[in-house]
Amino acid sequence: MKLRTRLFLGFFLLSGAGFYFLVNRILDDLRPRYLESSEVGLIDTSNLLAALLESDLSRNGIPVQSLREAFRKMPERIISAKVRDIVKTGMDLRVYVTDSAGMVVFDSDGGRDEGKDYSRWNDVYRTLRGQYGARSTRTDPEKPSTSFMYVGAPIRKPGSQRVAGVVTVSKPSNSIDLFISAARGKIVAGGLVAAFAVALLGMVVSALILRPIQRLTDYARAIRDGRPAPLPALGRSEIGEMGRAFEEMREALEGRKYVEQYVHTLTHELKSPMSSVRGAAELLQEDMPREKRAGFLANIRSEIDRMQSLVDRMLDLSGLESRRGLEESQRVELSGLAMEVRDRLGAPLVRKEIDLHASLESGLWVLGEKFLLQQAFQNLLDNAIAFSPKGGRLDIRAGRVGGLIQLEVLDQGPGIPGYAREKVFGKFFSLQRPDTGRKSSGLGLTIVHEITRLHQGTIRLEARPEGGLRAVWSLPASISLN
Repeated sequence: MKLRTRLFLGFFLLSGAGFYFLVNRILDDLRPRYLESSEVGLIDTSNLLAALLESDLSRNGIPVQSLREAFRKMPERIISAKVRDIVKTGMDLRVYVTDSAGMVVFDSDGGRDEGKDYSRWNDVYRTLRGQYGARSTRTDPEKPSTSFMYVGAPIRKPGSQRVAGVVTVSKPSNSIDLFISAARGKIVAGGLVAAFAVALLGMVVSALILRPIQRLTDYARAIRDGRPAPLPALGRSEIGEMGRAFEEMREALEGRKYVEQYVHTLTHELKSPMSSVRGAAELLQEDMPREKRAGFLANIRSEIDRMQSLVDRMLDLSGLESRRGLEESQRVELSGLAMEVRDRLGAPLVRKEIDLHASLESGLWVLGEKFLLQQAFQNLLDNAIAFSPKGGRLDIRAGRVGGLIQLEVLDQGPGIPGYAREKVFGKFFSLQRPDTGRKSSGLGLTIVHEITRLHQGTIRLEARPEGGLRAVWSLPASISLN
């Protein structure tokens, strides 16, 4: 299972469990809170009725006639009250009054329990003794929906704290069920919406966490495959620190490998000219004709020049490989640059009697470092001249292809054998020149490849059907600032 899935599932399950217990706790607490609220209303109502009865209290007993008359007229009243989503059309309040002995003297339910002894019911019993009297009783003990709440208030004689009776207000507990059901539905709906929002937030958070990890993974794989890849932007978080540690490790490993590879390759490449110089030097210690001695000296100079060229090119390549980007970019017109390089190589062209033809569009602008671009194109042209036959022809073409500036060098040389196609841009790989049979340093095309990489372009060598080689150098076109 992927880390993204694990994070999301963990976040979803934890938040879901949290919301489940929270909603359940709220729902479990909902009914008691509604009952408490209703009980507070019954307390106010019972005390208000007690105060009204106390105002007309006389020696003849508790004046319940006014209550009886009021409840008799209640069915005549039209009640239509909308409380949020619930419409109330009738009264579900019951009132009864007991005397000081707990005997019922008035019952709003059609006088149903008048004359009965209620002195043992908690609402009457406790109120007659100066305490808060209330009870909750089911008409059917097996059915919670038949529960009624009862709250009593004392009826006191004027100017005295003596309790003359009790007025009790009753209301069915299931009268609040409609409100509870409506509230329950809204709470559950709100919980589901909140859970969905948290799940969505979890997806966003997991994506924000895993996106830099994925970038770092892609970066590590690119390094593993030998592809150039800049360290992605990872911010200043712990993942960013890990990315910078990866980059430092890569640089350390590449530096060590780079040194080992270069030392090994340089040693190998210098063995041949050094052996030639040593052999010529040993022979020069012997007596020989002047002409022969001059030949050996020329060979020594040639091999020293070869070693110097190898070291210089290695230094150039080392500097290019250590760079991560261009340093001083400017807009360079590629056709003009190609003509400058052509003029610079006039001597080898004349020496080999090569006929060079140029077909270059004007206004081919690229963004880059002019010196590096000149160096790359000069290496391409040097390579084409070296493999061209004496009296052959070279063609240089430049034009725009989509969003790219494409420069081509076409020669009439022997081309590239199949085994060498994957190696031509590698370090120190070189083929024998047709006219001399000698090899170069094998770094010219490697330098071209590195310069092209820095300019975010491409370079490829293709065999021509009619014979020879076609070098295609493509660079991104620069947008005009005018």
